[in-house]
Amino acid sequence: MTLVIGFLLGLVARYLLSGFYTVGQNERAVKTVFGRAQRIPDQTTLTDPIAEHLSPEQRERYNFPQVVVIPPGGPYWKWPWERIYKISVATQTVSMAFDPENPTANQQGQVLDAVTKDQLNIGLTGQIRYRVSDRNLYAYLFGVKQPIVHVMGYFVSVLRERIANFSAPKETLVTKDDSSTDTLDAVVDVSINDLRKNLRDINDHMFQECLGSAARYGIVLEASLITGIDPPAEVESALAAINTAHNHVSSEISLAQAAADQRIVQSKRAVEIETLNVQAEVEPILALHRELVALKASGSGALAAYVRNVRLQLYSRARRIFQEGNI
Repeated sequence: MTLVIGFLLGLVARYLLSGFYTVGQNERAVKTVFGRAQRIPDQTTLTDPIAEHLSPEQRERYNFPQVVVIPPGGPYWKWPWERIYKISVATQTVSMAFDPENPTANQQGQVLDAVTKDQLNIGLTGQIRYRVSDRNLYAYLFGVKQPIVHVMGYFVSVLRERIANFSAPKETLVTKDDSSTDTLDAVVDVSINDLRKNLRDINDHMFQECLGSAARYGIVLEASLITGIDPPAEVESALAAINTAHNHVSSEISLAQAAADQRIVQSKRAVEIETLNVQAEVEPILALHRELVALKASGSGALAAYVRNVRLQLYSRARRIFQEGNI
C-alpha cells in the first residue's frame, strides 16, 4: 500500500512540476486543449488588418481563426492534457537562394538562378528578412505544414517571373520647352543592364507582392534586398563591351544636346537684342506721331506753327538752303 501511495504522490509531483512553463522575451506561445488551440470567439484572419492585401479568392482560402497568444513572462501553468507551442518572433535573415528542403541547392544556398527576357541566365544574390507574425499564429502552427518552405517558394516564383518580364522605361531626350521627346532607339537594349539600374524598383515590387504572406502563412516578410545580378562568365566580356558602347553613345548624345541647348539660348538672346533695337528706332517715330495728332486736334493753326518752328530750327543748322522758285 505504501508503494502505491508513494507512486501516486511521485506521479502527482511530476505532473505538478512539469506543468509550469515560461515564455521567453522573443517568444510567443499557443496552448492547445486535447489538440484544439484556444481560440478568440468571432475573430478570424479576415477581421484583422493583415487581410487587406488578400484578393477575394485568397480571402476564402486563408480564413484562419484567431488564437489566444500567451505573451512573454511566467511562470504559467498547464494541465497534462494541454500542450504548449512556443514560437520565436525574432527577425531572421536568410539568403534568398536558401532552400529549406534542400540546403545544398542553388550553389549551397548562395546564388539563385533566373532567366531574363532575352534568355540570359543570371545569378541573383541577396537576403530576405522575415519574422513570425504573432497576429496569425494559427496559420503558422496549424494552417501550413512548413510555412517557411511555402514563403520561400512563393518569393522565388514571383522574383523569377519579375526578372523574366522586366522592362525598364526607355531613356528619352526632352527639350526645354517640353514640346517633343526623342527615344534613344540607337542604344542597345540588354535586360541585365535594366535590372542592375532598377534594383530598387525590383526590391520594392517584391515587398509589395509579399505583403499578403502574413495572412496566408503567418510569416511577415519585412524586406527583400537583391544585392547582386551577375551574368554567366562567358558573356561578361561581351556585356562589358556593350556597356562601353552604351556609355559612349549616351555621352555623345548628352554633348549634342548641350550644344543644341547652347545654340538655342544664343539664338533667343540675338532675337531679343534685335527686337530691342527695332523698338528703340520705332519709338521716336511713334512719339512724334502721337504729338502731331495732339497738335492737329487742338487746331490747324497749332500744326502750322509747329511746322514753322521745325523749319526755323533746320534753317539755323543749315549752311546752304536751296529753295524752289519760279524763273
